[in-house]
Amino acid sequence: MKQIKGVNLGNWLVLEKWMNPVMFSGTECEDETWLCRTLPHDIKVDRYTQHRATYITERDFAYIASKGLNTIRIPVPYFIFGDVEPFVGCVEYLDKAFNWAEKYHLQILIDLHTVPGSQNGFDNGGICGVCKWSQNPEAVEFVLTLLERLAQRYGTREGLWGIEILNEPISEEVWNLVIDRYPAVDKEEAEGSGPVPSEFLRNFYIEAYQRMRKYLPVDKVIVFHDGFRLHEWKDFMRQEEFVNIVLDTHLYLMIAEVMGCEKNLDAYIHYIDNNFAKDVTEMQAYFPVIVGEWCLFNNTEGLKEMNEEERKRLYMKIANAQLQAWEKGQGWFYWSYKLLLDTVGDSASEGWDSWDMGKSIEQGWLPDRY
Repeated sequence: MKQIKGVNLGNWLVLEKWMNPVMFSGTECEDETWLCRTLPHDIKVDRYTQHRATYITERDFAYIASKGLNTIRIPVPYFIFGDVEPFVGCVEYLDKAFNWAEKYHLQILIDLHTVPGSQNGFDNGGICGVCKWSQNPEAVEFVLTLLERLAQRYGTREGLWGIEILNEPISEEVWNLVIDRYPAVDKEEAEGSGPVPSEFLRNFYIEAYQRMRKYLPVDKVIVFHDGFRLHEWKDFMRQEEFVNIVLDTHLYLMIAEVMGCEKNLDAYIHYIDNNFAKDVTEMQAYFPVIVGEWCLFNNTEGLKEMNEEERKRLYMKIANAQLQAWEKGQGWFYWSYKLLLDTVGDSASEGWDSWDMGKSIEQGWLPDRY
């Protein structure tokens, strides 16, 4: 299996307000579900059409290829086929992405990023504070059928590397940490929300694999996310019937901070070497491991007071440590390709350019070519 060097196209087909607040202008909405419930139909369609047609274009695929990257992870919503009200479908843009990818010799990992009722209650899960998808058999079946449709539509495309079953289904540990971070708009709708149990997730992944593999040739990978419980998967899908499976884990320095890592360069490097690299190495013995999301963002004390050269040295060292750690596995996808900093505001955007791979390359914080 090839070594993945890739980037996420975040905020293109799945919106995240912090990456482009202008899409949410004129509303108080914090997530895509409430945005689509709130905007009048004509305004909503116009706004989505303009965003999707301009946020990512063929030129971006050419740029990505020019940097030596080989794979693009594209988050897609559960309403991609345009059959769920009040959302605006977007499958035609994924079709364009495959045409562009194949033109520039790139491959795509389709990442199902949201599901009805949400799998995590995050803003990037579609609706804040609600996590009830796994409790609803009809919603689960809808997602399984959706994955089949994606596999059937793109399974034989040259540009398909694989399909990721579901992004970041939340564990009990993480749910307890973030339960108050994303307040629900409708408390009644959120009532009964909770984490996605491991037993359910295992059964769901197996069912999804079996349904998708009917349409996916064995040279196309099926990716499953660790659900924030990385070490639980050592005995999973070990039978011969399961082929070409990849394990995805998301490793951010904010996780290190939550786990008690001090906010300075030496502490970050130590944590990367002794935790992130160790975890990837350990799990690589069971599955090819990709770090599906990571970036340079950190909260180093005194970061705002650093001059340009000091900041560059800091980010370069953090980048090199992480890239060396990810080499222990099958590869990585940076989060994210771009965000619109000019829509955020100067004070709020301090340090946010480190989430933007293009700007990080321009600043010299990341290698110019891979």
